[in-house]
Amino acid sequence: MPVDEPLYPVNLVLAGRPCLVVGGGRVALTKVRGLVDAGAVVTVVAPEIDPAVADLAAATEVRPYRPGEAAGYRFVIAATGDIAVNQQVFDDGEAAGVWVNSADDPARCSAVLPARVRQGRLLLTVSTGGHSPAVAAWVRRGLADAYGPEYDRLIDVLSEVRREVRSQGIGTEQLDWQEALDSGILDLLRADRLDEAKERLRACLSSSSD
Repeated sequence: MPVDEPLYPVNLVLAGRPCLVVGGGRVALTKVRGLVDAGAVVTVVAPEIDPAVADLAAATEVRPYRPGEAAGYRFVIAATGDIAVNQQVFDDGEAAGVWVNSADDPARCSAVLPARVRQGRLLLTVSTGGHSPAVAAWVRRGLADAYGPEYDRLIDVLSEVRREVRSQGIGTEQLDWQEALDSGILDLLRADRLDEAKERLRACLSSSSD
């Protein structure tokens, strides 16, 4: 059943942290890939493990899930398609205070994975709480079309200029960053006019600090 309670959005810092994926097939491959991309140290447990999954994971164990082992991890994903196994993993996670996602099984989730669009440091997520993954995927495609690699360059530019401002002993909170962003900087970045984008940003912030 879908999740009807309001969800609290959060992005987990998993780099270097142990995560478990229970299941070794096509769905597990997608989950393992996402965890590895986030820098997690992934262990996969399943009676059968696809070679592509084994190639990505830090460790694999070809065997059934053992009751209670979810407690040894920071985040766990059940990708088995077996309700009984998913329930065991979820129950173990609840007992140990470990967040668990069960693929396509919202009733056995303490964490729901949204559809994602990533452009470098920019991460956009879409969730329907499991009510309609098709809608989430559809919205994600629209976001992927609308937010290209220039947004990662925009983050670079703003981060660099923000450091410049702070090095001058000027507080950044009172500056009108929104007006600066509305000044056409993104169009300059799309046209590969990086230096002009920086100068326009500096000029906008300078005028807003007067």
